[in-house]
Amino acid sequence: MGKREAVGLHVVPRESAKRLGRPPDTDSADTRRMILRIARETFSVLGYEVATNREIASRSGVTPGALYHYFGSKMDLYLAVHEYTQDLVYSRFSEAIVGRHTFVDQFTAVLDVAHEMNRTDHSVARFLGAVRVDVRRHPEMRVSVEPRSRQRERFFADMVEVGVSTGEISPQRRAVVFAYILTVLVGLTDAVSDDIDEQGRAIVGIKDALRGLLG
Repeated sequence: MGKREAVGLHVVPRESAKRLGRPPDTDSADTRRMILRIARETFSVLGYEVATNREIASRSGVTPGALYHYFGSKMDLYLAVHEYTQDLVYSRFSEAIVGRHTFVDQFTAVLDVAHEMNRTDHSVARFLGAVRVDVRRHPEMRVSVEPRSRQRERFFADMVEVGVSTGEISPQRRAVVFAYILTVLVGLTDAVSDDIDEQGRAIVGIKDALRGLLG
């Protein structure tokens, strides 16, 4: 087993990995999603600088030419993975809060979904943590990822407003609660996402702290 395979990257079995050129249209969407998933795994472990399109193509079972058919450069691929991952996360978060009409119910639902997503696919949280590092190293990325940061801020600002409307949050503490939310989510991603049990214990503590914050 190669060194990089040992750190948890998904490896496509040799017998099942088709060497694809320009894919037929019927397979195009599925192939693109498959590349994005494997690219996320690769970027999440190696980071932007070390990961290469050639390696991602190989692990995806496609030719480098097929990869460039979908994504014109490594930066294009990285940003597409970021968008794909943010869409996944915030669609799941939005589904989780449907029918929940208090701040505590909505935020605890988000925590539970974040934990379940991490249990299902470690690369989601690991990649989002890596993005924060990569953006500092490559400031040119910031312009492209910034709109998604604003999407995150709007989502949680709306959640805080739910708490204000229900009386759970004092209007004067909007900024405090908002900062708490962002700090909690970054901590869950960057500090404990590699240990699902530890993350579960952290979420129990966060829920306890949340009751104290609002109590």
